[in-house]
Amino acid sequence: MCTCHEPHTPDRPERRRFLRLAGMTAAAVAAAPLLSNTALAATPAAAPTPKPQNQLAPDAALERLMQGNQRYVDGLTRRHDFLTEREALVSAQNPYAAVLGCADSRIAPEYAFDTARGDLFAVRVAGNLVTDDGLASLEYGVAVLGIPLLMVLGHEGCGAVEAGLKMARDGASYPGHIQGLAAAIAPSAQAVLEHKGDVLENAIAQNVRDNLKQLTERSSLLRDAIAEGRLKVVGGIYRLASGKVELIA
Repeated sequence: MCTCHEPHTPDRPERRRFLRLAGMTAAAVAAAPLLSNTALAATPAAAPTPKPQNQLAPDAALERLMQGNQRYVDGLTRRHDFLTEREALVSAQNPYAAVLGCADSRIAPEYAFDTARGDLFAVRVAGNLVTDDGLASLEYGVAVLGIPLLMVLGHEGCGAVEAGLKMARDGASYPGHIQGLAAAIAPSAQAVLEHKGDVLENAIAQNVRDNLKQLTERSSLLRDAIAEGRLKVVGGIYRLASGKVELIA
């Protein structure tokens, strides 16, 4: 009587995993057409433009922005229908301007330019600095939302710029991450230490100019939009007492 046995192959964990994966792959291949059709059927139609009046050329966007600031200065701001705007903006947005402003509580761009919901795309950080995340946000606004105007908005009496000025002039140091913020602004202050006039005012204006330069130097996306005439980039200084925004070169 033959007592021969076929070789025994142990059911190793690796073999069991392979069989499970093979079964999953086959099921996925079989289901692919169904999944593709379901995904296509579920794709929503493009949302309508919520605020058609915001579809402006760059120069027209700047004119509208500054007209809003004049109303704010004159105390003649408009009454905005926030209820209707909330409903219109549920599915999409198309702001007509982006503002890179300071985090200072006294300067709220939406008020300063008498705008409603969905009109401004605001990025705010102390000293109105171009940070990596802020720049990505602005690129999104231009590339995806089609924003035609970008303003870097500084303001008089800026404490962040004053900190950078004290670092440049007196070697001041600060606790925590404030040191890094001041160090980022210090070169703008250093550049105007010998200029005539109020040194803080000069540093605030120079900081705006330097951050305008940062936008175009660090972002090919923004440079291309400017070159193609789709985007205008400007700088401004907000006056605390009057609320007036003064454009600077």
